[in-house]
Amino acid sequence: MKMKCQEVQEHLRLLRKIMAERKVDYYLIPTADFHGSEYVSDYFKVREYFSGFTGSAGTLLVWQEGAALWTDGRYFIQAARELEGTGVVLMKMREEGVPTLEQYLEEHMKAGMTLGFDGRVVTASEGLAFEKKLVPKEITLRYDEDLSEKVWTDRPAFPAGDIWVLPEETAGESAAEKMQKVRAEMEKKGADGFFLTKLDDIMWLCNLRGCDVECNPVAMSYAYVTGEEAFLFLQKEALKQYAEIEAYLAGQQIRLREYGEAAEFLKNATEKKILLDRRYCSYAMYKLAGTGRETVAENSDPVERLKAVKNPVELANMERIYLKDSVALTKFLFWLKTNIGKTEITEISAADKLEELRREIPEFLDLSFPTIAGYGSNAAMMHYEATPENHAVLKPEGFLLVDSGGQYLGGTTDVTRTISLGALTEEERYHYTLVAAGMLQMTNTRFLYGCTGRNLDIQAREPLWEKGLDYKCGTGHGVGYILNVHEGPHSLRWQYNPGAEETVFEEGMDVTNEPGVYIEGKHGIRIENVMVAKKAEKNEYGQFMKFDTLTWVPLDRDALEEKYLSERQREWARIYQKMVYEKVSPFLTEEEREWLRRETE
Repeated sequence: MKMKCQEVQEHLRLLRKIMAERKVDYYLIPTADFHGSEYVSDYFKVREYFSGFTGSAGTLLVWQEGAALWTDGRYFIQAARELEGTGVVLMKMREEGVPTLEQYLEEHMKAGMTLGFDGRVVTASEGLAFEKKLVPKEITLRYDEDLSEKVWTDRPAFPAGDIWVLPEETAGESAAEKMQKVRAEMEKKGADGFFLTKLDDIMWLCNLRGCDVECNPVAMSYAYVTGEEAFLFLQKEALKQYAEIEAYLAGQQIRLREYGEAAEFLKNATEKKILLDRRYCSYAMYKLAGTGRETVAENSDPVERLKAVKNPVELANMERIYLKDSVALTKFLFWLKTNIGKTEITEISAADKLEELRREIPEFLDLSFPTIAGYGSNAAMMHYEATPENHAVLKPEGFLLVDSGGQYLGGTTDVTRTISLGALTEEERYHYTLVAAGMLQMTNTRFLYGCTGRNLDIQAREPLWEKGLDYKCGTGHGVGYILNVHEGPHSLRWQYNPGAEETVFEEGMDVTNEPGVYIEGKHGIRIENVMVAKKAEKNEYGQFMKFDTLTWVPLDRDALEEKYLSERQREWARIYQKMVYEKVSPFLTEEEREWLRRETE
C-alpha cells in the first residue's frame, strides 16, 4: 500500500509539472472513454493511474496544492481505503455538506484561471455545464489536450478487438428493420442526421458484437444515420473477417468507414439538424457537430429506448438462458454449503468455481462483469473485488455475498445471493430478512401504466425504511441483451435528478431488483433478481402492469427469519421457493435435488 501511495504521488507530481508548463490551473480526469462508457478498457483508466482508486465511477480534480476525487455511495468505503496516503481527498457525492464538482470549481476558480480536460472523454452535458458556470466568470476551458500522455508513458494499447455478427434469428430483427425505426424517431424530433456514440447502442442497432471492453461485448465505434444513408465507423485493422463484415453491413444498407475518420466526417456533414445524446457524446464531438448547424441535443436517444424493450425472440432466449444460469448458481450454492469448513475456500476460489459451472453451459461467452465475492465485512463494499494480494479465506460462519453474471448467446445475466456459511448473529438474520422482504415486495407489486422507477422504488425500500435503514444506490437497472450488464434509460431509484428524463416502464423492459444493507466493518447483504415488465389486467382505471421473474435461485433458508416477515411476505417467500424447486430441480443431481428440496420447503 505504501508503494502504491508513493507511485500515485509521483504520478501527480509529474502531472502538476506539465500543468504548470501548459498554464492549466485545474485539471479534470473522469472515468470515461471517448463514448461515455460506464466500464472502460485499460487504455482509458487514467483516473485510476493518477488516484489509485480502482472503482468504476469517479472524477479526479488536480491542482497544484492538492487533489480530490468525487464518487458515489457504492464506493465510499473502497475509495476511503484506496485513497489513504495518496494525498487525494475523498468527496462523497450527495452527502450533506459535500459540494458537487461544479460547485467546488465555482467556489475555488478565479477570473483568468484555466480548467483543462480531455474533451474526448468529458461528455457534452458536463462540458456545457462547465461553460455555463465558469465561462461567465472569465475562466478558460482547455479541452484539446490529454496531459496524461506525457506522464503515462507505458500506457496500455488502444482497444482493437475482433467483431462478429449477431445472427438475425438470435437478434429477433434485422439491422435494416431497426434502422427504419430509428429514422421514424428522427423524423419526430425534426432531425435529418443522427450521430451515435454510445457503444452498446451502436452494437444493438447494427447487430454486431465486439470485445473492446472487458465483459462488455462492444467495439470502439461511431455511427451516423440520415434519412437515406447509414455509416458505421470501425477500426478496420481489427476486423479479422473484413470482407464478410463489410458485405454484411452493405446488405443492411450500412457503409463501413474507418474509426479515426468520424470526427472529420461529422465536421463536414451537410445535414442541418443533427440529433445526439449529450450524456454520451463527448464535448469535443459536440463542438464539431455544432459548427455551422443546429444540433438537436438531448439527454436521451431513440436507440436506447428501442433497445430497452426486448422483442419476443430476445425474451424467449432470455427466459431459457436465465434458467440455465440459475441452475449453475444453485449448483454453486450446494457446492459451497457442503464444502465449507472441509477444505479451504477463498473469495477467489469461490468465484472461480462459479465461473467454472457457468462455462459448462454451451451458450456461455464470458462473464458479464468481474464476479464480486465478498466475505464478512468485505461485502460492505458494494463493488468489492478480491485480488491475489488481498482476499479473505471463508469460514463456517457469517455471510458470503456473491454478485455475478454471464454473457451468453441468448442473454446477459446479473444475480446476487448472500449465502450463510454457518453461525449468524441475530442482526445478520434480521437484516437479511428485511432485504428479502424488499425484494419480494418489489417482485409482487402491481402498478398502473405510466409509472417510472421513482414511483416504484419505495416497494423495495419500505421494509428497510420502516426500520431506519437504507442503501446508497438505486434498486434496479436495465440489463442488456448479449450487451452491457447495466442498461437504461429506465431504472428503479427514488432520488430526483434535475434535468434527467423520467422513463415509463414499457412491456418488455427488464430490470434488476436488488435491495441491500451494508454495515461497514460488519457485513453486506444484497439479494438480486432480474424481472421483466408485463401487462396485467386492463379495466376502467387503466392498464395495470406487473413484473415476471427471470431469476430462479433459492433464498437462504438458514438466514431467513419468518418472525420478521408479515404474513403476506411469508406467502410470497413460500411461492418463490416453490417455483425455484419446480423450475431448477429437474436439472440437478439426486443429491443436489434433495438439498434444494430441504432449502425451499
